[in-house]
Parts: sequence; C-alpha cells; structure tokens
Amino acid sequence: MKNFQMKIILMLYIVSIAIICFFTIYFSRVLINAGIDSLYISQIKAVSITSLILFSIFTIVIAFIEVKKYIEPMSKMLKGAKKAIFSADINNIDTVASSDELTESFNEIVDELKQNLKDVNSEKKQKETILKHMTDGVITFNMDGKVTYINPAAKRLLGLKNNDNSFKSIFGKFEDINMEKIIYLDSWTSSEKKIENEQGTMSLFFIPYRDDLDMPAGVMVVIQDITEHVKLDNMRKEFVADVSHELKTPIASIMGYSETLLDGDCDKETEKHFLHVIDDNADRMEKLVQDLLTLSKYDSNRVTSKPTEFDLGELAKLCKEKFEIEIKKKNQEVSCFVTADVPSVYADKDGIERVILNILSNSIKYTPDGGKIDIYVGYVHNDAYVKIKDTGIGIPKNDLERIYERFYRVDKARSRQLGGTGLGLSIAKEIIEKNNGSINIKSKVDDGTEVVIQIPVKKKESK
Repeated sequence: MKNFQMKIILMLYIVSIAIICFFTIYFSRVLINAGIDSLYISQIKAVSITSLILFSIFTIVIAFIEVKKYIEPMSKMLKGAKKAIFSADINNIDTVASSDELTESFNEIVDELKQNLKDVNSEKKQKETILKHMTDGVITFNMDGKVTYINPAAKRLLGLKNNDNSFKSIFGKFEDINMEKIIYLDSWTSSEKKIENEQGTMSLFFIPYRDDLDMPAGVMVVIQDITEHVKLDNMRKEFVADVSHELKTPIASIMGYSETLLDGDCDKETEKHFLHVIDDNADRMEKLVQDLLTLSKYDSNRVTSKPTEFDLGELAKLCKEKFEIEIKKKNQEVSCFVTADVPSVYADKDGIERVILNILSNSIKYTPDGGKIDIYVGYVHNDAYVKIKDTGIGIPKNDLERIYERFYRVDKARSRQLGGTGLGLSIAKEIIEKNNGSINIKSKVDDGTEVVIQIPVKKKESK
C-alpha cells in the first residue's frame, strides 16, 4: 500500500513539473514573438525555475507527512491483521489471504466492539438503576454549576422543583455553602453540612471530582436524611437529663435530712419524721432504678420470661384485689366484668400483670375520692382485651401523643407527689408489643380515661 501511494504522488509530481515547463516554454516563445525584451523573459524563466524548486520541496513535505500520518499506520494495521489471521502459514500468505477471510476477520472485530459497547451500556444502566432507587439523594454539577444528574431521592429530600437546575438555585440560600470553596480549597476536599428544611434534617456531603487530566470537573453532593438520628440523639440527651434530675431530687433530700440527723439537735418525733422522709426517697430511687433496669432489658432483648397460657379474666380480678386498701381509702367504686367464653391468652403472664397493675394504679391515683373505675375483660377479632375506664381528671389532647415517652408526665409535680417515676406507660408499651399485642388510650380532660389492652389468644391446635 505504501508503494502504491508513493507511485501516485510521484506521477502527480512529474505531471505537475511537465505542465510548469510547458507553460514556461510556451509563454517564453509567445513573448519572444511579441518582441518583448530578453531580460524580462529571463526573469520569467528564473521565477519559473524558483517556483519549480519550491513546488518540489512542497511535494516532498506533503509526501513525507502522508506517509507518517496515514500510510504507515494503515500498513502496520493491515500487517498486524494478516499476521493474526494467517500466522500459521506466513510463507503462503499471498495465496491464503482471500477477501472472504479478511471479511471474516473484520466481522469478528466488529462483533467484539459491539459486545464491548453492550457491556459498557449494561454497566451504565446498572449504575443508573442503583442511583435511581437509592434512599440517599445524589446530585452532580459541572464547573458552570449546572445540574448534570439528579436522582428522585434528592428531589424528595430537598423538596426541589423543576426550575431548580443549578447549584445557586438549590444551595444559594445557605451562606456557608460555596461551590468555588468546595472545588479549590484543600480543606473542602470532602465537606459535610447539616441543613434544616420542611422534610427534616439533612446531611450534605460535597465531593469535588476531576477529569482524565486531573483537572476540576465539578461537584457531587450526597444527601442523607438524618431526621430520625437527630430525634433519637435528642431523646437520648433528654433521657440522660431526666434520669439525672429524677435521681438528684431524692438524693438531695436524703442528704439534707441525714445531715440534720447527724447534728443530733432533733427530738425523737422529728428524727422519726426525718427517717420516714429518707425512707420514702430511698424507696422512690429504688423504684426508678428498677424501672430503668426493666426498660434496659426490653431494649436489649434480655427478657428471659417464657409465654404461658392463662385466664386473662382471673388475672384482672387478682390485680383489682391487690388495690383493695387504696380503693377503700379513696372510697372509690371499682367493678370488674368478665364476658363469657373469653379464650385463654398466650403471653408473658408476669409482664401482662405488671401492665394491668400499672394502668389500674394510675386510674386510682388520678380519680378523685368517690370516683368510679370499671374493668372489662372480653374477646374480639381473635384478641382478648382488658379495658379500664375511670372518671378521673383525664389527659389533655396535646399530651396524648407523648404519654409513652420516657419520663414524660402530664402533671409533673402531682406525679412525683404520688410516687410516679414517669416510666410506667413506657414499660407497659414495651411489654405489650413484645407479646404481639397493642395498647390504646383515649382521654378527655375532666371526663376520665379509657385504656384498652389487646392480647392474642392461644390458638386451638388442629386435630
């Protein structure tokens, strides 16, 4: 192929020289016949010879460039293809290398390219599918700050609209987020920011990315919804503060009264009163610690009690009997009604008893003297239930959603005065849910409270 191309260039070169010589001789004769000065004719010949030399140099340069840039690479490619196809018989290459075999070779190359392209497209679709269904948001921006990719999660987490298509329109309202700083400052190589919006609390990771030449190409942003994490962290902080406060009050009381007793300036009656106060506060601390340990066991799934079969109606009556003294002191009317044919339940008996005692205790505490409390035990929708309804002071509507929170009290002062730890309903909810049941509370201020506990019954074994 190289020789063929060179022959063509050489032929064009010879023809061009012949044409230049012909026109030079022709015009010289015309000028001589016209009587033009011979000096002028000599100048024309000199110009023609100079042009001929320059044309020769130009042709040689063009030929050299063509050989280096086009002919040699193509020759090497064809030689490599021939060697790959006919390496078994190099001596007979001219007789073997038919057009059909060359076509087959090129078809194999085309098929391989198609397969590579298919693999690349498949990998691209896989990445797009992963990004599309991620719970975290992903946005990429080019150097002009325009969005080059955004997944549905990012639109949802940031509440973006269709016209939010640039870095400025999305993050422009946050003064401490700057695209130039992210890209060009080393300290911002990978930065994290937290923002608050209508969707909650979001954590933003800004990551600059570079092109093949290691030049800045844009910024990628990963958005994570940390609303629940922030909520749990705040609850943890509140829990620690509440525990500290609940322990601090009785400890301060115990220390104050004990120091007074140690001074020895009190009479017998005063000493007895002080000791009674110390004993009450110590008992309160003991209850608090026991409740915390119970919650800890349920949180870490370290409760070892096994479910048993028992009669829920009999358990409710037993719980009522344990409060006979308190009921008489407050002159309250407490009745227990058990409907017929209530199947046995299959659950943690001790845990369920603790729940009923806790709810009944609250009803007795927060129902005025002479009030009424009714306990109903029945069966509905494959669940046995215990309903405790009182005529007490009730719970405000805004507090109903938070009554299961740890240490949350509707009336903090009165609750502490009555000996509550603020953990009773939290423990009750944990126990009921561990036994695949549910607890529901309805209440209205000055109109009483109704608590319904549902527990799965023991299924009859098929014969």
